[in-house]
Amino acid sequence: MHQGRHFLQIPGPSPVPDRILRAMDMPVIDHRSAEFAALGRAVLEGSQKVFQTKGPVVIFPSSGTGAWEAAIVNTLSPGRDKVLMVETGHFATLWRQMAGRFGIEVDFMPGDWRRGADPAQIEARLAADTAHSIKAVMVVHNETSTGATSRIADIRAAIDRTSHPALLMVDTISSLGSVDYRHDEWKVDVSVSCSQKGFMLPPGLGFNAISEKARAASRTNNMPRSYFDWEEMLKPNAKGFFPYTPATNLLYGLREAIAMLLEEGLDNVFARHQRLAAATRAAVNQWGLEVLCQEPSEFSPVLTAVMMPPGHDADQFRKVVLDNFNMSLGAGLSKVAGKVFRIGHLGECNELTLLGALTGVEMGLSVAGVPHRPGGVEAAMRLLEQRDQRNASSHLKVVST
Repeated sequence: MHQGRHFLQIPGPSPVPDRILRAMDMPVIDHRSAEFAALGRAVLEGSQKVFQTKGPVVIFPSSGTGAWEAAIVNTLSPGRDKVLMVETGHFATLWRQMAGRFGIEVDFMPGDWRRGADPAQIEARLAADTAHSIKAVMVVHNETSTGATSRIADIRAAIDRTSHPALLMVDTISSLGSVDYRHDEWKVDVSVSCSQKGFMLPPGLGFNAISEKARAASRTNNMPRSYFDWEEMLKPNAKGFFPYTPATNLLYGLREAIAMLLEEGLDNVFARHQRLAAATRAAVNQWGLEVLCQEPSEFSPVLTAVMMPPGHDADQFRKVVLDNFNMSLGAGLSKVAGKVFRIGHLGECNELTLLGALTGVEMGLSVAGVPHRPGGVEAAMRLLEQRDQRNASSHLKVVST
C-alpha cells in the first residue's frame, strides 16, 4: 500500500492541477445558451493566444489522433497528393501510417530516432521537387517517444529558400503550452495539438490551428469528411457554438488552463520547462547514463528519454520504481521498447516536483541494480539553486532599494 499522491512522470497525460479539476466540477449547461457562447468564445480566443496565432483554432471532442486526422482530411486528396514526412520517432511513424491509410503517398525520410527533423534534408528534397508534387511537409515538433524537438523555424526558412508551395503541418501534441511555438511567425499552415499535455487537462480535446492557405486547400481537396470538417466547425464557432454536442466540462477546464498559462506568462512557462529539462539532464549525466537525443539544440523541454545500460531492461526498471516508490515513468515505444525510460517534466511540474521524481529514479536505479554513479539528484539541485540564488539576490536588491 502506498501513501500520498502517485507521481505521474510520464510525458502525457500530465497531472491535472487542482485548480483545473475545480474548474471542471460544474453542472453541464445548455450548449445552445448565451452562457455557453461566452465559454465557447473564451476558449477559442484563448487558444489563439497559446498557439500565437490570429487565425482560427478549431477544437474537436477528440484525442490528438483525431486532430491528426482532421489535418489530413481537410487538406489532402487520396490517390493524388504526396507529402514529405520525417522519421523522428514513434509518433511520426504513426502519423505516416495514418496518411497512407487515407490514400496519401508519403515520402518518409529515414531517421535514427536520436534527432529532430533535419532542415537541410527537407530543403534538398523540396528543391529537387521542381514539379511541386509534394503538397505538404508534415513534421512532429516534439517527438514524445525520443525527447527530440525539431527546429520548426529553421524548417520554415528551409522551405522558403526553395520557394516551394507545400503546406507546412506541425504536430504540437506534446509541445504546445510547454515549448516556444509560433504558428503565425513560423508560417505554419496546420498546427495539431490536444488537451492532455501542456494544457494540463484530461484527454478529450483535439486542436487544429489553421492558416488561410490551409483553408484554401480545404476548399479544393476531395477527401470525404464529416465529423472533422473545418468549415462545419467554423460556422457556429463564429458565435461561440459548436455543430454537435461539445465536451462542455473539458472546455471549463480549458478556460482555466489558458488562464493559468497566461498568468504565468508564456515566456516564463517556456523558461521553466527549459530549466527543469536541464536539471534532469544534469542528473542523468551524473548517473553516468545517456540521453537518447544526441543533438543539444534539440533537447526536449517536455521530457528526457534515458537509455538503459546494456543488459538491463527499461520496463523492468520502471516496474521496480512503480512498485517501490509509486511513480510512473514513460515506457520506450516501438524501436526503443525496453531500451529507454522517459521522465516527463511538463505541465504543472516545478522544482520540488522534479526533484521528487529524480529521487525516485535514483533510488530505483539502486534497488534495481542498474550500474550508475550516485549524486544525480544533487547535480539537479545545484543547477536549480543557481537560478534560485539569482532570484534571491535580485529580490534583496529591490528590497534594499
